[in-house]
Amino acid sequence: MNFIKRNKRIQKSDQELLGEFVRTGDLEVLGELYSDYMHLVYGVCLNYLKNRDESKDAVMQIFEKLIIEIPKHQIENFKNWLYVVTKNYCLMQLRTEKTLAGKAQEWMSESIVFMENAPVLHPIDEDETNIDKELEKCIEKLKGEQKECILLFYYENRCYNEIAVNLNLDEKKVKSYLQNAKRNLKLCLEKKHVRQE
Repeated sequence: MNFIKRNKRIQKSDQELLGEFVRTGDLEVLGELYSDYMHLVYGVCLNYLKNRDESKDAVMQIFEKLIIEIPKHQIENFKNWLYVVTKNYCLMQLRTEKTLAGKAQEWMSESIVFMENAPVLHPIDEDETNIDKELEKCIEKLKGEQKECILLFYYENRCYNEIAVNLNLDEKKVKSYLQNAKRNLKLCLEKKHVRQE
């Protein structure tokens, strides 16, 4: 979708563009309206998500969300309404997509609680670094691309685009491999904890 900056000679107000989009469903009209606020949306996303690639993705996702949401609402002030939509989108992302680091921290905390409550502890279980070793072992078990994407993204802080270029993959594939890898790591660690019981 190419966003077109508003033509200064035939400047239309937000309300005029909103009305036109609701009437026609013309995405170019919505793109013209949205283009003035993309920097605002990106800034809010970056503030919440702390990740440039995720924030860029969010700008596009929010545009798609607007296609559905705008006709459902009576919008008095588009800028304020868009800010609330953006903020809510980011909060949902943070709730539903915790980073691997966050998840690993959760698993470590859960494991430590479990170990503290266990009646008899094996000496190795008392060492918190054992959980890090478990995570490393689970990463080793990942399939090729999943493992490479996880290592590049979380341990080398590479962005989606860099990983895609590095591994000669499409960016969507990179995201898919990361998502699947995170799910597999969670399952792997959960199995280890079940075996400990």
